[in-house]
Amino acid sequence: MLLVLDVGNTNTVLGVFATAVKAQADGAAPHYENLVAHWRVTTIATQTVDEYGVLFRNLFAMADLEVKAIGGIVISSVVPPLDSTLRDVCERYFNSKPLFIEPGVKTGMPVLYENPAEVGADRIVNAVAAFEKHGGPCIVVDFGTATTFDCVSAKGEYMGGVICPGIGVSADALFERTARLPRVDIRKPARIIGSTTVGSLQSGLYYGYLALVDGLLALLLTEMGEQTCVVATGGLASLMSTGSKYIKQVDDFLTLDGLRIVWERNAATKSQSTLAKANPSTARAGHKAR
Repeated sequence: MLLVLDVGNTNTVLGVFATAVKAQADGAAPHYENLVAHWRVTTIATQTVDEYGVLFRNLFAMADLEVKAIGGIVISSVVPPLDSTLRDVCERYFNSKPLFIEPGVKTGMPVLYENPAEVGADRIVNAVAAFEKHGGPCIVVDFGTATTFDCVSAKGEYMGGVICPGIGVSADALFERTARLPRVDIRKPARIIGSTTVGSLQSGLYYGYLALVDGLLALLLTEMGEQTCVVATGGLASLMSTGSKYIKQVDDFLTLDGLRIVWERNAATKSQSTLAKANPSTARAGHKAR
């Protein structure tokens, strides 16, 4: 099985994929396809290796999964202080060295950013999964702590995108800076004109943010073309997509799939390298054939 972790500023999402096609005798890397379990937990940068280890083991136990069955781990993280902790968790509790999505890792997607190292790991794996599953050109709207719009060309190139404060961050700022406005759930109200303070707040948060999302998508589609596929993911993707004019696909597990795809591409490269070292004559013959 393959364990994937997407470490965000607010939440960490974990998933376990089971092997769909086993590695062949020639050393080919396994292919993972079935998502057998997934969890969302709060990201706590101050937790220790043992605290995270116990948490992960408990999640596995609740899902009747064996820790020793994990054959690989891949992590995308936007919380650098946690990276060393998670690396130790993987090595100590899963006996596996994790693959972090970072510069130098094979993703199969050219990054056209002026400085590719600046692009968040989650944005890259989202783009990889969106292009693999939906083709290009495409735009990924990820509703997280920040809402990101990531653009992929028809050739499968990561073009760049837009970063905005997430709807939760915007709501928190409003509640913290106003003395008399109550904290409310973010939901789609039945009508735009609120007749209560709570209704007015919910209308402003939902429809105001929806206007931001659709406004940016309209501009992006003008640049990329009307045929561009728009895919939404993240905690509030389903809620926001119900009112959007442009979001046609909601993929709750897009990031997890992206992590799986990147892991498989790197595992395949490693397997080919190992095979070439073990059978240099076969590798040379294959190279000449190509």
